[in-house]
Amino acid sequence: MKVLLFGASGFLGGRVREALAAAPRVTSVDCPGRARCDLVASGVDELTDLVRAAAPDAVVNCTGRLSGTGYDLALANTLVTAKLVEAVATAAPGARLVRLGSAAEYGVVPDGVAVSETDPCEPVSEYGVSHLAATRLLDLATAAGRVDGVTMRVFNPVGAGMHPDNLLGRAAALIQGAARDDADHVTLAALGAYRDFVDVRDAAAAVTAAVTVTDPAARVFNVASGMAVTSREAVELLAKVSGWSGEIRERGLGPARSAAVNWMLGDISLTRAVLDWQPVHSLGDSLWDVWTGAGGN
Repeated sequence: MKVLLFGASGFLGGRVREALAAAPRVTSVDCPGRARCDLVASGVDELTDLVRAAAPDAVVNCTGRLSGTGYDLALANTLVTAKLVEAVATAAPGARLVRLGSAAEYGVVPDGVAVSETDPCEPVSEYGVSHLAATRLLDLATAAGRVDGVTMRVFNPVGAGMHPDNLLGRAAALIQGAARDDADHVTLAALGAYRDFVDVRDAAAAVTAAVTVTDPAARVFNVASGMAVTSREAVELLAKVSGWSGEIRERGLGPARSAAVNWMLGDISLTRAVLDWQPVHSLGDSLWDVWTGAGGN
């Protein structure tokens, strides 16, 4: 298979590139950078020409925005998907189109419940709305036979190279600074919410499985660990891994994309059954990578 991968320089996209390059069925991975094609700025015709020249068997989009205005999020998450659908349908009919979605598409989930792909989606943030709209667009195009689309709803990916926009990336940077300055505490936003943290390497393996599976019986898959812990538990484990023993304080609310969601846990039974995938890395392993990736010893 020839794969055209967008976002290969990003946190998750870089791991997807490595996983695809190691996959037995994948013969080549073309990774056009922004200089060659900026998905937000490029028009449909330009993107269509790029896809036609690459002649891929599969197209994977790992780009997107976590924060910004509703307009910013719609451009980066929704409109980019619409462009890719048009380009792939025109220039590479029959190619698999895989996009990264988000657990934020579900919205508020009842405490203690593992949310599945068939549960209702009622996002409570502009970020979640932008991803759900993209998922719906890809679903419609797939149902119409225009593309062979799959959405991977990635929960909270964890690993080396996390951006400070993510809780654990921010926590690692703060703990590193506190250790360097001999500070006795760090302060983060509210840490009481439960989250499902999945190792970025496991997430990349799931995306690779979605690229290479033949005629999947579903088109939307949860990519999660199947285990929920509080954000405080995760940060405390990160501090333990780092060897720093200061106080972790809380002040204010979390990011707008998730502040209203107190509980999130992914049901991964469908992903296991259809893609023959399951997570293999523990949260402790993931947090060690976060710490060493942030420059920790």
